Amino acid sequence: MFGKKRGDSPGYEDKQALSGFGGYEPSDSPGYTPPSVEPAPKPALEPPKPAKQPMSRSGRRAMYGFFATLGVIAVAALANNSDRSSDSSAPTSRTPVVYTPSPRVVAPPVTDGWQSVAGADGQVAYDVPPNWTPKPGTVHGWEKTALVPGISLFSSAFVGDDYCPAVRGSRIGGSGLTTVKVADAPGAANKALYDLVVSAYNPEDGPLSAKIVADPPQAAEFTLGTGKKAPANILIAEVTLGYTGTCVPKRALVGVQAVDMGDASAALLVYSDQDQQGSADREQILKILKTYRGVPEADRKTITPPPSTLR
Repeated sequence: MFGKKRGDSPGYEDKQALSGFGGYEPSDSPGYTPPSVEPAPKPALEPPKPAKQPMSRSGRRAMYGFFATLGVIAVAALANNSDRSSDSSAPTSRTPVVYTPSPRVVAPPVTDGWQSVAGADGQVAYDVPPNWTPKPGTVHGWEKTALVPGISLFSSAFVGDDYCPAVRGSRIGGSGLTTVKVADAPGAANKALYDLVVSAYNPEDGPLSAKIVADPPQAAEFTLGTGKKAPANILIAEVTLGYTGTCVPKRALVGVQAVDMGDASAALLVYSDQDQQGSADREQILKILKTYRGVPEADRKTITPPPSTLR
């Protein structure tokens, strides 16, 4: 669904953790208050339209993705430096580099036949279908610009990698965790969904034309690893894109479950193009959202992925 942004910049990683839960703080502009998403069958939300300004990236083409593991970045930098310093006229001979990933915490899935994606050092997890690819060490998202708020997701998973040959790095959809600087779950769900839709589903040069029609919000409870419950809210919306282009869908679905954690909220977001083979429909997105959970300490397991050789 989403391609690489210009310049292949890896984006940024904010390591401020939400106390007692873990996560990455999103990039929020001071005083930013998104309008409420209108529930169906009311008219679709018209996002605010400030004076048109040049955008540095396309909402859909500006998604960045990078491994939070510094070892991968270091190896990539080493390879790039080797390329630049080598004599193009001389034969190249590189010594294979063996990369040993850092240990990470995993958790068992709660859905038969699905895969688990753990985050926050194994304190939380969610499940994705078997045709999805979990990438718990990857942070991805959309950068903030003059027109869009941006959003950063960690403990990621993706579906439909490279489904569109015309767009390098295209994906049908994905998922990830974030934190939202809103204390109540319904408000946090609204803000997270709005931030993703506006950042991901608008054209490069504006205007903000994506239309959002939300289902009625669902009150829920999030089960912590201790067994205690926290108030949560689930929101799913259909997005109609206001522009066309190569591999740009007509519609998409975005869902979020936000959990009230006191001073802020934790959230799982799931998004998917529609009308593509392998797309997640409303029922599947809701099922993914409902697997979001705290993981008891006894169910957490630390593993070290096998080494890989980079040539």
